[in-house]
Amino acid sequence: MSKKRRARRRFSPEFRAEAVELVRRSEKPLCQIAKELDLTRSALERWVQQAQEEEAGSRALDVDERAELERLRKEISEVRMERDFLKKAAAFFAKESK
Repeated sequence: MSKKRRARRRFSPEFRAEAVELVRRSEKPLCQIAKELDLTRSALERWVQQAQEEEAGSRALDVDERAELERLRKEISEVRMERDFLKKAAAFFAKESK
């Protein structure tokens, strides 16, 4: 007998927050809470993990944020090289004009 796959469901942020809070307050195992709420264990684990990361302020960067960070680091490196070159040129011309 094959299991029929259920359609993907959407949950409101409020429902997710309440489920996470239930996991935190309850002494029941996460898998039991997931079953009682008709959720998969992995989905509930993911919600709890995301809530912990958000609270810690250490949310992982998504692909766009990572690409922007890489671009900005490269730009900073180029600006520093330009600044150092201009400092050296200014020192050279200041020495020459004496």
